[in-house]
Amino acid sequence: MEWQDPVTAGGRPGRVLVVDDVAVVRKSIRATLANAGYDVMEAENDKQAISIVQGMEHSFPFDVILCDLRMPPLNGADLVTHFRRRHPTIPVVVLTAYPDVELAVSLMRQGVMDFLVKPVLQKELLSVVKRAVEQNAARSKLGGSDKDGKREVEQ
Repeated sequence: MEWQDPVTAGGRPGRVLVVDDVAVVRKSIRATLANAGYDVMEAENDKQAISIVQGMEHSFPFDVILCDLRMPPLNGADLVTHFRRRHPTIPVVVLTAYPDVELAVSLMRQGVMDFLVKPVLQKELLSVVKRAVEQNAARSKLGGSDKDGKREVEQ
C-alpha cells in the first residue's frame, strides 16, 4: 500500500469518520485508512455518528465522512442528508453494497462527493479519501469554512 500524505491544511493527519453497521466493514476500512496515516473514528449507527460529529465540532472537525446507506434504524440516505445540511463543508462519501443509480444521482445532487460500491478496493478508497481531505484542506485555506465546519445551508 502506498503512502497517501493525508495531511490537512493545519498540518494534522486527515480525520475520517466511518459510519457502517457492519463491524467487519468498519474495521477493514479503519485499518486501511489508519495504515495510510489517517486519524479514523468509527460509528455503528446514525445516533452514534451524529453524537461523534457534534462532539468533535469544536476541537478538530472531520475532513471526510464515509457513510453506509443501509443501516437500521435510520436510513443511511437520511443520515447523509443530515450531514449535508448541518455540516455542508465536510465532504461525505457514500458506501453501499446495493448500487442504485437513481439514489446515487439524488445524493450527488445533495452534495455527496462520491459513491463507492462495496466491497471497496483499497486503492479506490484511499484515492477518494485523499481527494476529499485535499479538497477540504484547500477550502479551509481559502477561508471556505469556519473552524467547526458547521455552516448552515440556506434553503
